[in-house]
Amino acid sequence: MFSKKINKNKSRNILLAGSLLLAAGVANASYDIKLSEEDTLSFGGYIKVDARYVDGDVAYRPYWIGSGAKLDESASQFNIFANETRFNMKYTHGDVTGFIEMDFWGGGGNEIVSNSANTRIRHAFISYKDILVGQTWSTFMNTSAIPESADFAGATLGLVFIRQGQVRYTMGDFQVSIENPETWGGDTANDSVPDVVGRYNLKGDWGNVSFSALARQLNTNLGNTETAIGASIAGRIKTIGKDDIRFQLHKGELGRYVGAAFTPDIFTQTDMDGNIIEEVEDVTSYLVAYRHYWTDTLRSTVLYGAAEADESGADRRQWGVNLFQNLTKQLAVGFEVGNFKMDDVNADSNYAQLSFQYVL
Repeated sequence: MFSKKINKNKSRNILLAGSLLLAAGVANASYDIKLSEEDTLSFGGYIKVDARYVDGDVAYRPYWIGSGAKLDESASQFNIFANETRFNMKYTHGDVTGFIEMDFWGGGGNEIVSNSANTRIRHAFISYKDILVGQTWSTFMNTSAIPESADFAGATLGLVFIRQGQVRYTMGDFQVSIENPETWGGDTANDSVPDVVGRYNLKGDWGNVSFSALARQLNTNLGNTETAIGASIAGRIKTIGKDDIRFQLHKGELGRYVGAAFTPDIFTQTDMDGNIIEEVEDVTSYLVAYRHYWTDTLRSTVLYGAAEADESGADRRQWGVNLFQNLTKQLAVGFEVGNFKMDDVNADSNYAQLSFQYVL
């Protein structure tokens, strides 16, 4: 029989394999229920409430991604929402761990009646010793290099930002995985070869740096098969006191892996003779963010991210500056201002966001 003993101490590391608490200045916590000597059930997550104002000729979004809609005339919009709120559960039995997490970005709801929101799955995986199977952050992604921000994830243009099904093997500082294929902008019905990711991690008291490589087979709508290769370097380096600098640089035929819907894998256009031309998109994406602690609980981050596409000519960038204060160990409030710009269509919008986050 299980002994249902509740452990009142809070564990700081429930989020496994890069299931990152993005507002990293707030303590990461969970509630553990000790079922037996080998079995532990943990619950965690946080409640996040955002008040966001956007003004300009890029249409309002609750958080910026790599694409946006240009407006004919400038507009301004304000909204309060709590969709980033999330809950997770972890079950551990010896060397086996199961983890699942959901948030409320699954669509649905309106302002007319109840403003309801549907849940969606973020992570669902099983790990056994050095093997992980299921859906979580891509092995190509270094979650420690995501800046603290009020805007969700902060300058996603400069991030590898993708969760998907995979099988991952970790051997010390080296990781390799096969992951779901998807030719965005191409013939997804023939995506039969999984993406392959290799990654090497350097880490120490100074921080960490990861080196990643990605190889894929893409399928075009004209029936052609293309090989796509890309690379990434990302990290978080400690500087003075509690300060740190976070950076990412991605280059190659990365398509859907970078910029959060920045550009498709296959760029299609029609030439002057009416011929359809399909090209594998080549992307350069980067981000740099510096976080400075004014006191033990008051801190600021300055961030800048950008992405450029060779074939389509897409050119987007975002900057932001914020201030976060921990009111308690589990409760933080933050304010951020910034700008999202689409140079390729000559449009931009300013934003201001106030966030409250309470870790459960």
